[in-house]
Amino acid sequence: MTVLKDLPEKWFPIVLPLQGKKQTRLNGGKSKKKRTEEERRVRANDREYNEKFQYASNCIMTSKYNIITFLPVNLFEQFQEVANTYFLFLLILQLIPQISSLSWFTTIVPLALVLCITAVKDATDDYFRHKSDNQVNNRQSQVLIRGSLQNEKWMNVRVGDIIKLENNQFVAADLLLLSSSEPHGLCYIETAELDGETNMKVRQSVSVTSELGDQNNLASFDGEVVCEPPNNKLDRFCGTLYWRDKKYALTNQNMLLRGCVLRNTEACYGLVIFAGPDTKLMQNSGRTKFKRTSIDRLMNTLVLWIFGFLVCMGVILAVGNAVWEREVGSLFQSYLPWDPPVDNFLFSAFLSFWSYVIILNTVVPISLYVSVEVIRLGHSYFINWDQQMFCSQCNTAAEARTTTLNEELGQVEYIFSDKTGTLTQNIMSFNKCSINGQTYGEGTDPLGPQPKRLDFTPFNPLADPGFCFYDDTLLESVKVGDSHTHEFFRLLSLCHTVMSEEKSEGELVYKAQSPDEGALVTAARNFGFVFRSRTPGTITTTEMGRPVTYTLLAILDFNNIRKRMSVIVRNPEGRIRLYCKGADTVLLERLHPCNQELMNITSDHLNEYAADGLRTLALAYRDLSEDEWEAWSESHRCADKATNCREDRLAAAYEEIEQDMMLLGATAIEDKLQEGVPETIAVLSLANIKIWVLTGDKQETAVNIGYSCKMLTDDMTEVFIISGHTVQSVRQELRRARDRMIELSRTRDGGKEEGMEGWGEACFMGNGFREGQEGDGTGGGGKQLQCPPPPPPPNLMDNISGEFALVINGHSLAHALEADMEMEFVLTACACKAVICCRVTPLQKAQVVELIKKHKKAVTLAIGDGANDVSMIKSAHIGVGISGQEGIQAVLSSDYSFSQFRFLQRLLLVHGRWSYLRMCRFLCYFFYKNFAFTMVHFWFGFFCGFSAQTVYDQYFITLYNIVYTSLPVLAMGIFDQDVPDQRSLEYPKLYEPGQLNLLFNKREFFICIAQGIYTSVVLFFVPCAVLSDATQSTGVPLADYQTFAVTTATALVIVVSVQIALDTGFWTLINHVFVWGSVGSYFAIMFALHSQTLFRIFPNHFHFVGSAQSTLLQPVVWLTIALATAICIVPVLAFRFLKVDLKPQLSDTVRYTQLVRQKKRKPVGRSVGSAWRGVGSVSEGRLGARSGSRRSGYAFAHQEGFGELITSGKNMRLSSLALATFASRHSSSWIDTLRRKKHTHTHTPPSASGECSPAPSCISGSVPPLSNSSSLLGGSQDTPIEEETGTAPARNTQTVVASSTQTPPALAPVSEAATPQASAPALSAGDLTLTAVRSHGGDSPGGWTITLGTVQEALFGWKARTAASNSPGPPSAAKETGQIE
Repeated sequence: MTVLKDLPEKWFPIVLPLQGKKQTRLNGGKSKKKRTEEERRVRANDREYNEKFQYASNCIMTSKYNIITFLPVNLFEQFQEVANTYFLFLLILQLIPQISSLSWFTTIVPLALVLCITAVKDATDDYFRHKSDNQVNNRQSQVLIRGSLQNEKWMNVRVGDIIKLENNQFVAADLLLLSSSEPHGLCYIETAELDGETNMKVRQSVSVTSELGDQNNLASFDGEVVCEPPNNKLDRFCGTLYWRDKKYALTNQNMLLRGCVLRNTEACYGLVIFAGPDTKLMQNSGRTKFKRTSIDRLMNTLVLWIFGFLVCMGVILAVGNAVWEREVGSLFQSYLPWDPPVDNFLFSAFLSFWSYVIILNTVVPISLYVSVEVIRLGHSYFINWDQQMFCSQCNTAAEARTTTLNEELGQVEYIFSDKTGTLTQNIMSFNKCSINGQTYGEGTDPLGPQPKRLDFTPFNPLADPGFCFYDDTLLESVKVGDSHTHEFFRLLSLCHTVMSEEKSEGELVYKAQSPDEGALVTAARNFGFVFRSRTPGTITTTEMGRPVTYTLLAILDFNNIRKRMSVIVRNPEGRIRLYCKGADTVLLERLHPCNQELMNITSDHLNEYAADGLRTLALAYRDLSEDEWEAWSESHRCADKATNCREDRLAAAYEEIEQDMMLLGATAIEDKLQEGVPETIAVLSLANIKIWVLTGDKQETAVNIGYSCKMLTDDMTEVFIISGHTVQSVRQELRRARDRMIELSRTRDGGKEEGMEGWGEACFMGNGFREGQEGDGTGGGGKQLQCPPPPPPPNLMDNISGEFALVINGHSLAHALEADMEMEFVLTACACKAVICCRVTPLQKAQVVELIKKHKKAVTLAIGDGANDVSMIKSAHIGVGISGQEGIQAVLSSDYSFSQFRFLQRLLLVHGRWSYLRMCRFLCYFFYKNFAFTMVHFWFGFFCGFSAQTVYDQYFITLYNIVYTSLPVLAMGIFDQDVPDQRSLEYPKLYEPGQLNLLFNKREFFICIAQGIYTSVVLFFVPCAVLSDATQSTGVPLADYQTFAVTTATALVIVVSVQIALDTGFWTLINHVFVWGSVGSYFAIMFALHSQTLFRIFPNHFHFVGSAQSTLLQPVVWLTIALATAICIVPVLAFRFLKVDLKPQLSDTVRYTQLVRQKKRKPVGRSVGSAWRGVGSVSEGRLGARSGSRRSGYAFAHQEGFGELITSGKNMRLSSLALATFASRHSSSWIDTLRRKKHTHTHTPPSASGECSPAPSCISGSVPPLSNSSSLLGGSQDTPIEEETGTAPARNTQTVVASSTQTPPALAPVSEAATPQASAPALSAGDLTLTAVRSHGGDSPGGWTITLGTVQEALFGWKARTAASNSPGPPSAAKETGQIE
């Protein structure tokens, strides 16, 4: 765990020296005041004393502006944009009449429009921030002032005030708990706002203040607290209370942090230590960073390039002007003199340069930035309106909280996710168990009838109605009185640290330190063994309707090393028994030898449970005689009172008694994932997105969740665990993991790759360890480590073959994040398919994100739900907050929010991909049309004496980008799509072009510029050549300036309109109206501007009366326009046709199959794919079984020492019901088909020739997933594709079992119940192609058969010619979300 730089060493004596260097970098932005505050002194009930330290008030402010500062600050921010400054410069130039050929309004109108739109958007965002701040600051709190409680707003609370909190209230500031309505000064809090965890946590006041219960005593309390300065450590507090000449140590257990909620506690009082921005919640918020997309950064670069290009054109034309004025213009001085300021050709060239800069500025029109903002706003509304991202349970819709990052959602390569509340619901359910060798809770056939949920109410009136279990054999075993079953549930009802609250007779509420314990005690409750209440020395239960009270003799507490807990109880008959539950890896070693046979059977059951991703526990007991108990009790008492090595002595005592136990069985708990998490992770991984889990939980918990959500599978080549405690050991473990990857990759590939052998030997020479040597930096390896080997080539690690995962602990991560270790960690971690970081602090989460941003140059996304995720969310390129029941801190800091992790799939693969695609197409077209428009002026300069005369009139120049061409490109940028949303989810490889930045980059930019320049050449020289010799029907020549201008402008509008019609892939009514309406508006406005009416009103502005009408009445003009259009468009059509035919991309192929479906669709049909789904499929709820090693499931979120708290009686509450009834109770599957992204700059777009594979099919076992389209795999594109939806009979369906080493490319769509682990590694289409055709006749309509060529190819690798079947059969009637016309 890292420590803030400004914390003095006296507060943290165990801080490692290395952390000081890191914190110097991380806290460079802190204010001087914060840096110099070495300690905080707070005196209770003494505002005058506390105010001299000028501590922060409790008012928070997250807004950026106020009424006075908004205009200057916002304008200053906007003019930091290169483009805005550029256009302001142009506006100033246009105000100089000697150099301006255009009116000033052509620039100031769009510039003002951009500034106003951006200002309104910024003001709206800041208004909502003000509103949120006011809502929080105006909450009411009860403050003790002059002996009485007064209601004060949160913003008026000061450091040193004493506050009263009542049940279910939010904590207003960071408080030192003084007293509580609970016994011994205890209170219960929920920290969902801080860490996303909904289970209760216990806080306790210092014993000396816990007795200050009433207001009078608290009003006279004048204790002084000396503690650490403000910091962001949520789980650490160090301070001292001085009162009545005594001092008392303060820890985090005495603190209530802002953002927590008081639960199950009537009231409590607290002393404000930190307020407002100094609270740990706000300290974790981090500084809001202005996020820009990669396209924004590229556009800024391109604007600078274009400006340089503009300067070059201006210089060329200015030189031309100088030459022309010297050689030719000087001959006309007598009747065409220079304007008064100009007295020589050089000065004329200088003015001409600036004139051309103004004329040619439209290569980057300001309307570009207006259009980009409008398009992004539209994309944000699409996210907000998406009904498929609306959670009906929470009544929460997805929300785009920013409008500037939409297209970057289509380029994400790394996702950093929290665990608790993000991947999981933090809800545990008792799923299966093994008792005396018999397993219960078996799964059922997914195709058969579903079992009925058991109703426990007739059997047990105290049962929890929310408990779900389906295996009635276990309930029958309890009813018939099986002794092993009874003892099993008796253990679960006694061996725990749960607190019980009985609000009314039979209405039990369990308060568990971890949801695991709550699930186990609830299971025992439903099966007839009900935990009712406890005192420091007794546990009262109801066993099969009979109240029983056990004497609690000892609690052998849990910790991370023991991985188990035990209780020793005496039953009413006087027999003493030890009950133990814990991780099977430690408990099975402590069994009596006579348990060997039962242990083998139970171990098999544990393997099965672990294979299902369940969290397993083993249960055992031991009978103790009175003599054994007395002897052990004495040794335990001595160890407990030891002044030194107390923990070690207690551990030895526990180890002594926990031996020779008898095995009862095992439990299997399911940590309920959020709906759709495994499927979402599988599909995202197919889209070449790497997911890292950064969690504060223990390693066991995180690894279990990794298996549950199929990030980790036993099919992985290897899972590496990094747990070193020193820099040297961490370095060795990372290098050892990397060496192992290279070694296994060599073995897998059957030979050494080029450049791999030499590096591997160098690593072995320099790593400083050999086989069997410990990685602790000791021994003979120390000298060798002084000369570390060079890191491996990046492309070597990128091309590692095999499935690897990395699990690293927080203390190891602290070393791995050091400057000299960064590359070691990045190289190793990024070569893995999955990375899990455990026990990490909020600051470390942000550091990991920054590390990947720095070294991989990849787009990162962070998703979380608690305040501990805020730093990570703000550090990533894109931050996503999970909204719902776990708090709003992450949402408030996020860029996007929704209520379920599964919506991330749609956010990225649909909205993100579409936004990226639309923005890229928009930019390509925008630069094309403006170069085509502007470069005509450049060519015209060589024919007008370089006089800065424009080809078009100024009204056309002003309206071209605002009216004539703005709406069609906006419609394309907002509505366009290459494939429907369902296809985007079915074929995740469609996402890869965004990650590789293939659709808009410098190469694509130059292609667009080249096309625009080509178009400008055609639009200028074709009309120039034709009209120079053309005449009207009356014989009058057509070669006049205005005829040429009208012809060129008309041809330009038509060409760019046809071009956008070709670029549009998805036509809507709005597209049609905008495209053809813009062409119509051009003619309408042009005729109006050349009309006699305007000439009569403004004779000085509209000189060319009727020229448009007379020009467009000439057939030769229309022929010229048609010729120019054909010359511009035909090469584009030919190139695109050849590209799609010879080298189609995956999107082209998917779009083609979509068209085929639409042509072949009939009103009634039956799916042909569902027959295959029924073969060997798995249930939707359980994603396939794994086989392999068992994992420890003892992953409780316990706090060590809670057992001691119970036995001390400090957490006991005697409710009125307990007092009334006490007398009567005194009786004694990561996915296998992942293709790595090539990290080379020469990567080509994914084509349909087998480069891209879709999401996994739901076919399991050894049945290969069938492709529905041979054309997708390089076969004939005439093969009809049938959609896999609906149902079909599974009978009489022939299947082909492929070799385990050869599986076809899985280009079948993802089903809703897709099974990630069912897919096998995809081969290229050249290796294997399946042809699936309709079967003829028989009684299997809609079924599939496999051609002989397919069988030959699957078995022997022979290539078979694909053929489409013409047999009749009802095609599927599938619902499409979009239609391509």
